[in-house]
Amino acid sequence: MEPLLLVILVVLSAVGAVIGIDLVAKLGISANTSVVGALVAMLIGRIPLNFLRRMRSVHRQNLAQSAISAATFASANALLTSVAVPYVFGRKDLVWPMLAGAFIGLVVDAWVLYRAFGSRLLPADAAWPPGTAAAETIKAGDRGGRRALILAGGTVVGLAGTLVSLPLSAAGVAFLGNVWALLMFGIGLFFRQYSPDLFHTDLGAGYIPHGMMVGAGIVALGQAVHLLVGRRERARQAAPAPVAASVAPPADPATAYTVDERGLRRALIRGYVLFTAGAAVLAVLGGLLGDMSVPGLIGWVLFAAFAALVHELIVGLAAMQSGWFPSFAVTLIFLILGLAIGIPSVPLALLIGYVSATGPAFADMGYDLKAGWLLRREHRPWDPYEREGRRQQFLAALIGFAVALVVVAVVWRSYFGQGLIPPVAKVYADTLRSGLGDPHTVRTMLIWAVPGAVIQLLGGTRRQMGVMLATGLLILTPQACWLVLGALAVRVGYRKWRGPAADEELNLVGAGLIAGSSLGDSAQILRT
Repeated sequence: MEPLLLVILVVLSAVGAVIGIDLVAKLGISANTSVVGALVAMLIGRIPLNFLRRMRSVHRQNLAQSAISAATFASANALLTSVAVPYVFGRKDLVWPMLAGAFIGLVVDAWVLYRAFGSRLLPADAAWPPGTAAAETIKAGDRGGRRALILAGGTVVGLAGTLVSLPLSAAGVAFLGNVWALLMFGIGLFFRQYSPDLFHTDLGAGYIPHGMMVGAGIVALGQAVHLLVGRRERARQAAPAPVAASVAPPADPATAYTVDERGLRRALIRGYVLFTAGAAVLAVLGGLLGDMSVPGLIGWVLFAAFAALVHELIVGLAAMQSGWFPSFAVTLIFLILGLAIGIPSVPLALLIGYVSATGPAFADMGYDLKAGWLLRREHRPWDPYEREGRRQQFLAALIGFAVALVVVAVVWRSYFGQGLIPPVAKVYADTLRSGLGDPHTVRTMLIWAVPGAVIQLLGGTRRQMGVMLATGLLILTPQACWLVLGALAVRVGYRKWRGPAADEELNLVGAGLIAGSSLGDSAQILRT
């Protein structure tokens, strides 16, 4: 809340919101602008004015990248996409109620991640690749030297890749994320791209990956519930205390869990209650009281809250391991389930808009808190410093959300009036109009849910193999599979040659590739 920093956060958030809206409406893509915010904050800190020297702090730069990133994802993936669903469906009168409901879902979404980050389910030392990229960018700018040169080289290569439509960020993610999770992700990308040639069918068009995501998502939810029950934690607490001399303190206190199973359970339960309250507000503002019976309305509210919570968890787990979040696919799954159980079209349109507002902010908050964790982990005493840093980042994100709300409220009429509507919103509306169509759709999804569930179960919570395989099958990005698999091969071989020293170098290269791709994506607003 420092006056200078607050002004910078508001201005950067406005820039991020405009970039996000323009790119998602005109090109259908999302840009991670956190690196842009970090670079701008660095440049401001280098201006030779005394009152700007504070911006040389890596922690203020972290707040700047948190705010602009939050505003970008909030405006594009949460708010504009959500309000576009009833608009395209032909109910322009529901845009304002949808905007209010989407904003509530957005804030609750980020709050749940803020309260659950650092738990066994969402650990701080997990991959969160874009967050690592943002932190490495800030650290390299602060320290300079060889690290800055390696990062700059990777950034140039990543930026050049965007100019020739080569998704080098996929290779950057492979240098940073969980190897097993990304191996399944690369395999999924491979089969999605080459299934027409290998099997003479498009796996993405037959609801096969959606079925696998359903199976993997159910198991992932079960794994999360297992952590929430906390049996092992209670057993450990009930056991006799070991001799103090035999307990070895952790080598790095920053890797300890800051949220125990009880805290995680409390965060998710409160999140569900808040999602339920948000759905109730949306139902009242959207006029559903006159369209549905009381039991139907109660069921709609509870199902909407459940879908929002499950959606954010699946999206967050995928983003944690790979830096990609399958928000569109998981939302489409709940749309199909809503059609299958017979939810009327207008309430279902509002439900899908509400669900689609969750997930992206959850993942983005994880990226930002990961960046902050990396920048703060050397401080001692660490725990109180880390907790206060997270709180400051959450406040910065709230500033970004508020700015995004204002920007979307001002510009949505202009964009929709020109026919500039996020493509995913059109898919949701078209699916609502056409219904399930093929009666075998649900059957196909149920059949393919079995292998998705088995793979997820074998991989466990930390690897998320089933979710990542389904994510890869849902994404059609030419040549991304070769970049992921090739980078994984380089990573394994280079680590055998260089040993543990290879991790730091590959982290810098991966961060540079992601940073360059993010800059290239953001720069596309100039073309439009």
